[in-house]
Amino acid sequence: MSLAPRAVLVHRTTEYEELTARHGTHGQAAFFLSSRGRDIEEVAERHRRTRRALAEVTAAIPLTWRQTRVERADLDRFLFAPEDVVVVVGQDGLVANVAKYLTGQPVVGIDTDPGRNPGVLVRHRPRDAASLLPRVLTAGVGTDELTMVEAVADDTQRLLALNEIYLGAAGHQTARYRLGLDDDGGAVEAQASSGVLVGTGTGATGWLRSVWQERGGAGSDGRPRLPGPTEDRLVWFVREAWPSPATGTSLVAGELAAGGRLTLTVESERLIAFGDGIESDALELTWGQRVRVGVCGERLRLAG
Repeated sequence: MSLAPRAVLVHRTTEYEELTARHGTHGQAAFFLSSRGRDIEEVAERHRRTRRALAEVTAAIPLTWRQTRVERADLDRFLFAPEDVVVVVGQDGLVANVAKYLTGQPVVGIDTDPGRNPGVLVRHRPRDAASLLPRVLTAGVGTDELTMVEAVADDTQRLLALNEIYLGAAGHQTARYRLGLDDDGGAVEAQASSGVLVGTGTGATGWLRSVWQERGGAGSDGRPRLPGPTEDRLVWFVREAWPSPATGTSLVAGELAAGGRLTLTVESERLIAFGDGIESDALELTWGQRVRVGVCGERLRLAG
């Protein structure tokens, strides 16, 4: 007998909850914010809006379904099941936070603060949940298959991300490594930089885009075009590459097709690779280790 679907509501602690936990009471939190020129009522109203959204989405879950909740900080310890429907209630970034832990489960993004969030990944309102939840169970109906990026180290460590993967030194020191492309005849370049960023079309709406814009965007000089969210293509950038007698700056940006891989060989005591801004969940890389980055075979199924 097959299990009934399980709705997994993913949320995060609100700023109001964090403030009251740190300062003990509403009044103390209000005093703290007022000393910095802010009004706690704005923060409290966003908290109430989030709680109302969670309550409305919870009420919309079909009675025959099972349900549970998971906070963002607990995602790396939560076991998702094949029959889950993941309902992200919050900001766009929360969808990216959960994507790396999924294996094809459909995701519904619910925007708790329209107008404040861009709504790239949290595309729906709480009132839409009742019609959306049953619909996403039908494979291929009403969902977009978003490309993801993966990094695989030579010791089998593996990291997935929806937006981008950063490879570099912890604490923003200079990273030293050798960089090469699989389809470049084995040529590599020793580099010293602020790290390497490899991202998807979804990531092209965030950090990746800011780097791309700093480089002048796409142009006739060969700068990469930003991919679309469903394209099997990535773009990569080396941040602040430093020229010296021992390090070069000729490989600083490019594109990766579905089968392409960017290879980085560590030449520092410690480098890390983390995805979507979560540095606490990173690959640890030591001298001489090699990590290959490219398009991931898995996709995020996001309700359109």
